[in-house]
Amino acid sequence: MDQVKVGIIGCGNISGIYIENIRKSPELQLVALADLDSRKAMEKAKEEPGVKVLSPEELIMDQEVEVVLNLTVPKAHGEVSKACLQAKKHVYVEKPLSLRKEEGMKLLQLAEKEGLYLGGAPDTFLGAGLQTSRKLIHEGWIGRPVAAVAFMMGHGPESWHPEPDFFYKEGAGPLFDMGPYYLTAFIHLLGPIRSVMASTQISFPERLITSSPHDGNLIRVDTPTHIAANLEFHSGAMATLITSFDVWEHGLPHMEIYGSEGTLRVPDPNTFGGPVFLFSLGNEGFREMPLTGGPVHNARGIGLEKMAKAIRSGTNHPANGKLMLHVLDAMESILQSGREGRRIYLTTTITSPEG
Repeated sequence: MDQVKVGIIGCGNISGIYIENIRKSPELQLVALADLDSRKAMEKAKEEPGVKVLSPEELIMDQEVEVVLNLTVPKAHGEVSKACLQAKKHVYVEKPLSLRKEEGMKLLQLAEKEGLYLGGAPDTFLGAGLQTSRKLIHEGWIGRPVAAVAFMMGHGPESWHPEPDFFYKEGAGPLFDMGPYYLTAFIHLLGPIRSVMASTQISFPERLITSSPHDGNLIRVDTPTHIAANLEFHSGAMATLITSFDVWEHGLPHMEIYGSEGTLRVPDPNTFGGPVFLFSLGNEGFREMPLTGGPVHNARGIGLEKMAKAIRSGTNHPANGKLMLHVLDAMESILQSGREGRRIYLTTTITSPEG
């Protein structure tokens, strides 16, 4: 098929792996780069012969660009994606879809009205680790899934990230920053979420930066940094998810699924590979299972590649806007539950994504 021409808005840290994988893809061609700081775009373009450096506004209106890869900061995701859709561009956006479910719903409605594709990260569920896990569950290796746990806990990015301030603002924190990987994995394995009930807190009102170039500066924390959520799925399964920037060290698994006849230990949902460990009745201990069904390397952007194929063929693609909206609905509901101290029922649902 003819390659789908991609323009990237946002040339920060995450753009490097996307550019590398687009370069290798037979379905995608990078044609333009843009950033509010044009120096970042020009630096990335040095290694990409023939790629144009434009302003964000110019890129959105460029006739050659078919799909905009939106890698801006989270608070700009909704605004930039809307402008791209209004300019008749397909959009693939980094997580989250937007900061508000209402805004996310409007983006989906706009995309459908214009006959455009809207999708985005995370696409790690398309890797071998989570594809293998889904296959084992669907083949009945652990029987009927009844419960699950997941833990994303560390002590925040202020010790290593050059610009850690935004991690502690609205639209970030451990839930909006890392939660999409875990929630997408849960939905991939257990189906859509019915309701949530959570406790949330800001454990420390200020954080000390110990990384360059802002070493010694303080960050004011404006969003919860420790979130404990209980999830109820339409399938009847239940799960506990903890995301935290307030834990120095722990020994808990990334994710485990508990079934009526066994347990599945799932790999880090922020990776594409394994390992996957299975305990089933009649066997002693966990055994590592062979990986099948997807890449094991850092294939960030594979969702964009699948969307490009869908654009050319007029079919559906797995890392789609409806999935992103359901994840956003879950995250917004978790924070609402923490504020209000009650169970929140999600207003969106989705068919469990495959590959």
